[in-house]
Amino acid sequence: MGLASAKLSLLLSNRWLVFVAAMWLQSCAGIGYLFGSISPTIKTNLNYNQRQLASLGVAKDLGDSFGIFSGGIGDFLPLWGVLLVGALKNFIGYGWVWLVVTGRVPVLPLWAMCILIFVGTNGETYFNTVSLVSCVQNFPKSRGPVVGILKGFAGLSGAILSQIYTLIHSPDHASLLFMVAVGPSMVAIALMFVIRPVGGHKQLLSSDNFNFSVVYSICLVLAAYLMGVMVVQDLVAVSHTITIVFTVILLILLLLPILIPINLVAAAPSEPKSLEEEALVPPNNEQQQRQQQQESSTALGGYESQEIIFSEVEEEKPKEVDMLPASERHKRIAQLQSRLAQAAAEGAVRIKRRRRPHRGEDFTMMEALIKADFWLIFFSLMLGSGSGLTVIDNLGQMSESLGYENTHVFVSLISIFNFLGRVGGGFLSEKIVSDYAYPRHLAMAVAQLVMAVGHFFFAMGWPGAMYVGTLLVGIGYGSHWAIVPAAVSELFGLKKFGGLYNVITIANPAGSLIFSGVIASTIYDREAEKQAGGGGSSLLSSFIRVEEPLKCHGTVCYFMSSLILCGICIVASILSMILVYRTKTVYAHLYGRSPAAAAAGAGGR
Repeated sequence: MGLASAKLSLLLSNRWLVFVAAMWLQSCAGIGYLFGSISPTIKTNLNYNQRQLASLGVAKDLGDSFGIFSGGIGDFLPLWGVLLVGALKNFIGYGWVWLVVTGRVPVLPLWAMCILIFVGTNGETYFNTVSLVSCVQNFPKSRGPVVGILKGFAGLSGAILSQIYTLIHSPDHASLLFMVAVGPSMVAIALMFVIRPVGGHKQLLSSDNFNFSVVYSICLVLAAYLMGVMVVQDLVAVSHTITIVFTVILLILLLLPILIPINLVAAAPSEPKSLEEEALVPPNNEQQQRQQQQESSTALGGYESQEIIFSEVEEEKPKEVDMLPASERHKRIAQLQSRLAQAAAEGAVRIKRRRRPHRGEDFTMMEALIKADFWLIFFSLMLGSGSGLTVIDNLGQMSESLGYENTHVFVSLISIFNFLGRVGGGFLSEKIVSDYAYPRHLAMAVAQLVMAVGHFFFAMGWPGAMYVGTLLVGIGYGSHWAIVPAAVSELFGLKKFGGLYNVITIANPAGSLIFSGVIASTIYDREAEKQAGGGGSSLLSSFIRVEEPLKCHGTVCYFMSSLILCGICIVASILSMILVYRTKTVYAHLYGRSPAAAAAGAGGR
């Protein structure tokens, strides 16, 4: 009995269990990606036109990205309390929308519906914040894979929830709204005491790389399975029994990662040896540098708490130090710091205190907000992810305009490709920084160019263009959410990562507000009025409710919008390359390679 209790305690404090639980939470947390499936129901039942529906979409995007509340509430609530608040907001917001759409309560004005959508979707930011903050702290040496996988499951949640919805599918399509209101809230409450920091930096194992490979394999199998199931259900009339079998297999695939922490705990002795096993994994150069800095600050007799920085060493060290190998360079710097500390203790020199941190150190919120790199990330994200979110929010109308009846197919497709983009973006960006010590945003610049090609396919409307455009935009959009959080944590530190991440994500709804709420919806309604014989000259009609919502048909509905989004993605890629140029030296030092060494290594490959 005592051994079983010890094993259970070890399991509950295992960082891989926290990671798996965060995957489960994220797999139902991306409720905003289901808007393309629920928007036609809202539009039909409430008689909204496209601009009114776009207003709901912008409210959803604001709720999905405005996570300052979740970051702030975490300052005086435990993480389980943050998850509980998020679950309540999700339930109240979407639950009320379901009541309105089904006619169980009086219809509310558009502004009130926007508030409900905002509140309901904002619960997702609480789930994201708790999952990311917990797992990044538990896996500080694997930020790219961890962020990519977690954000990937959030992107895949649209396809997962859509498949689960097929079990309760009814003629009343509003039942999907009910599932969105209840399902994620129940999962968050069930896991709210599991997802938390558990001192994961002390649980380093030699098997971690293998375990990440297992998770990546499960992710690929899961995405391929969902795509296959979706195609079969779209092309063939599947019985309810087969649908149940498909969904059960999906749930088994989602549960498979739990075998990793169970196996680790079963193979471990009753007394944890995490500190001994940590020695099996060689510390990276960043860790060595921080340890040496801590040792040097200890020599100063406790001045570490005052954040004394040896700026003399940084500014006056010989230039040839940068040409040395990483281990030797850090050793030389540590020696210089030690001498300086001794001289300072004897009064021979005065230690200068740097008022602002350098990139790669811990920034406060205000210190980060005055950095040009922060705003380059912000505007690049606004243009890139904002254009992708415009497609996600309008995918139902885009497919309808081209004559596709089963719009949920494209919603599921873009969810799957979004997932692959996040997992692949995290993996690719991690290879770039670990193997070449080069900025992650190089991968983001490539992803934004891929999105530009996808928008061009949407504009052309060729046969099969919807499938190609959905593939390219989904992968490119998903890559943003694996690359940006990891880059923010590297450039501005982990101390205020939750707050900085939630500020940077405001770029998402800002882009959606401009591209979807103003550009795409206005062009769509104008073309719909032309086709209805209204001439498309009345802007007032786009704000008022009509008895029958106008629909646009043909490639003309989104031709101009897609071309504009194509150009926007090219601009975003240029901004990302500017950031790469500005931060390549920072990454070379963060990952232990001087620019000269990196160039020599590249030349030898």
